[in-house]
This record gives sequence, C-alpha cells and structure tokens, in this order.
Amino acid sequence: MVEAIEQFFLETVGKELCVFFCSMLPIIECRGAVPLGWGLGLPWWQTALFSIAGNLLPVPFILLFIRAILKWMGNSRVKLFNRIAAWLDRKVEKHKGTIEKYSYWGIMIFIGLPIPGTGAWTGTLIASVLGLEPKRSFVAAVGGVLMATVIMMVLSYCGLGAIFG
Repeated sequence: MVEAIEQFFLETVGKELCVFFCSMLPIIECRGAVPLGWGLGLPWWQTALFSIAGNLLPVPFILLFIRAILKWMGNSRVKLFNRIAAWLDRKVEKHKGTIEKYSYWGIMIFIGLPIPGTGAWTGTLIASVLGLEPKRSFVAAVGGVLMATVIMMVLSYCGLGAIFG
C-alpha cells in the first residue's frame, strides 16, 4: 500500500512538487521537506528552492486573513471551529511575551528554529494576531524560513549524508 502511494506521488506529481507541497504543510514545513528532498535524491539547491517557495506561499494569506478567520471560527456554532480557534489563541498566548519582547527579530528567530511548534505558519499567525505590520512580518518570515532551511540543509545533506550517504 505504501509503495503504491509513493509510486503515485512520484510518477504523478514528481519529486520537486512533493518537496514543494510537503513544505506547505503546517507543522511539517521545511523541517520535513528538506529531509524528503534529500531522501528523494534531489540536488541540494533544488530541495532548498522548492522548500523555501512552498514554505513561504501560505505566509501572505495567513498574515492578511487569519484574524478574520479566527474571529469567524470563534463565533461559529460549530464546536470544532470554536475548539480550533481557542487552541490557536492559547498557542499565541503561550509565545506572546517572547515575540512582543523581540518583535520582528523574535518572529524571525521563532520561525527559524527547526523545533516542534515553531515555523512560518505559527510565527505569522502570532505576528498577525499581535497586530504586527504585515510587510515587516513577511520579511521576518522570509528570514526565518531561510534560517530554518539552511539549518535543515546542513543536517540533512551534511549530517544524514555523511552518516547514510
């Protein structure tokens, strides 16, 4: 079954778009896309290009629309939407102090550290909910995504490549 799924994606979508779409996914982002590119045998520069592009694609939409979406979800009659909005509010509150203290640098570092719970989705969500300027938040997100991609490239192509290559 797994082989059939793998064959479908690789033959239908291709290695490059698999990396691109993987990097668009919340939580996974470039932290999963870069090792995937390495595992699929892509050259480092293609993995970096597709990971960065896919990871940054959702960022402007999050910055521009997430506040309205969360407000709508919080006021919705659907309990699942209420729970998701409440969970996201708690996530923002958890990191609010650090981000406010360091502002845009905090957003960039938060996005750039490839650890669970950080990344472009969460970082731009926090920036948007805190009311930070979208243009400057986008620049911070770009810096953070570049930082995370470089860290993951070193770990994947040098670390894993040296161990398993």
